[in-house]
Amino acid sequence: MSSTSGPLPVIDVSALVGPGTPGERAVAARRIEAACLDSGFFYISGHGVPPELTTRLEDAARRFFRLPVEHKMRISMERGGKAWRGYFPVGAELTSGRPDLKEGVYFGAENDPDDPRPLHGPNLFPGEVPDLRATVLAYLDAMSGVAQGVLRGVALSLGLEDDYFSSGYTASPTMLFRIFHYPPASPSDDEWGVGEHTDYGLLTLLLQDDNAGLQVHTSRGWIEAPPISGTLVCNIGDMLDRLTGGHYRSTPHRVRNLTGRSRLSFPFFFDPGWDCEVPPLPSRPLRDGGRPRWDGQDLRAFTGTYGDYLMGKVGKVFPRLRADVLD
Repeated sequence: MSSTSGPLPVIDVSALVGPGTPGERAVAARRIEAACLDSGFFYISGHGVPPELTTRLEDAARRFFRLPVEHKMRISMERGGKAWRGYFPVGAELTSGRPDLKEGVYFGAENDPDDPRPLHGPNLFPGEVPDLRATVLAYLDAMSGVAQGVLRGVALSLGLEDDYFSSGYTASPTMLFRIFHYPPASPSDDEWGVGEHTDYGLLTLLLQDDNAGLQVHTSRGWIEAPPISGTLVCNIGDMLDRLTGGHYRSTPHRVRNLTGRSRLSFPFFFDPGWDCEVPPLPSRPLRDGGRPRWDGQDLRAFTGTYGDYLMGKVGKVFPRLRADVLD
């Protein structure tokens, strides 16, 4: 399927993540609403993440991925156990049952090693890149504040109090962070860094390096979402789709790196608390129609907690690891 160039809107969220007047926040909320209704994807500026932090993060990530594979495997996901943290090599992660052309490292909030919940526990960091630990943890802290701010705008866009998420679903959020390295794909092969999918939770904030590759499915077809300096890409996930009864749709997206260079991306997932149930808002009618989901799932049919939903999803992404570690 062919793709075209966007553009996706760039929204200044400085009034949402920092001091802002009610009027300034209302303007940002209206722009977020328009973007969520159109495609569920937009760029954010004014997020306040220090550029020196993102520079350090990218530099440390490049040094890690240059390591020999046997060194990277010292922090393999198998060593992370039920916490589901660590490194995976190219082809080990699946999308719709098909191996992705990428390698990566999974991180999350630094939890107690005795936390009994899956996907909770300590992170694994490489001894060969000692500054990666402090840099990742600082980035997680910064991005948590940005995500709460953007969700403040989402709440206002839905006619809710601005602390609707921070005092409820994300009072104790599920935070997951990935660093992905995409080797160059061959234009002659049908290879995808990540195949078509939607994200699982509420909100994803994506930092990209200077190389394009992200594509988003909109009413206009597949469009490119190239990197824009100083911005983050924001998209909504399945739980916000479910919460709004389909008023805001989680949007399929995919990655194919045809730049001829290595590509890095840094997706940060900010999701409901593990034990939260996410029923549709009673004030929002369920919406029918629209493009069928890439996986054929009806989000309205799901019952249970966000942790239940997430485990069902990630078990398909790493089926062998699920069998070895959890089952």
